[in-house]
Amino acid sequence: MKKTIFITGASSGIGRAAVELFAKKGWNVAATMRSPEKEQSLQSFENIRLFRLDVTQPETITEALKSALKAFGDVDVLVNNAGYGAVGIFEKAEPNQIQKQFDTNVFGLMNVTRVFLPHFRKRKAGRIINISSVGGRITFPVYSVYHATKWAVEGFSESLQFELRPFNIQVKLVEPAAIKTDFYSRSKDVFQKKGFTDYDTYEKVTLSNANKFGDEAPGPEVVAQTIWKAATSRCKKMRYPSSSQGKMLLMIRKIIPLRWFLFLIRSTVEKGFKAME
Repeated sequence: MKKTIFITGASSGIGRAAVELFAKKGWNVAATMRSPEKEQSLQSFENIRLFRLDVTQPETITEALKSALKAFGDVDVLVNNAGYGAVGIFEKAEPNQIQKQFDTNVFGLMNVTRVFLPHFRKRKAGRIINISSVGGRITFPVYSVYHATKWAVEGFSESLQFELRPFNIQVKLVEPAAIKTDFYSRSKDVFQKKGFTDYDTYEKVTLSNANKFGDEAPGPEVVAQTIWKAATSRCKKMRYPSSSQGKMLLMIRKIIPLRWFLFLIRSTVEKGFKAME
């Protein structure tokens, strides 16, 4: 029987790459996005259906699931992919920017998960794949708010898997490192505070160095392959780091003392910045 996957944030980047991969593998795909009427090419796939969903608007989640079940009869895997990056100096961040980051990356993910749980409990099976980040276990300068959301996703997912295990519902975490998507350009929200210049040199250096990781990174197809592995693997593994870079960073973090690791991060991301004596 053909399986069905439900993917949020499917209009671009990792979500779109996952939609295309699973469709080519023969799965039914419920591809959700805030403006499905603007999407053209995905509609050429017979086994893809587009649905409107905004993770910050619970009523759209309920309606999207209802429509997906009507179209495909069942959903086997949920991929919580919708998210974006709000980055920069924390002192510049406005409360509404911080709230928006958490509303999308954390509360939105929880909203979608909550709507899906009755369906998965009823069928006594299901797989929830939350797109976290290597930045959910390690940190970099000027990403404090973004890291806070991804560390929250890691903790939420790890705890949730205990209570869902009796219902045969698995929770998986996919952890990308730097990926060449519009995360580093169009979708990134950089904190601004007019007239506040104290951090300007530091911010300019660190953001520039961080952006180089995105320029040199692999494309979202690498993460789509990891999502495929998480969706189809029979093992009980929960965390799936994506890309050799991410695996290497997590391994280094595990085997060396924290202060050494933090020095390594500073020497890379702060390269070119001279701190005040």
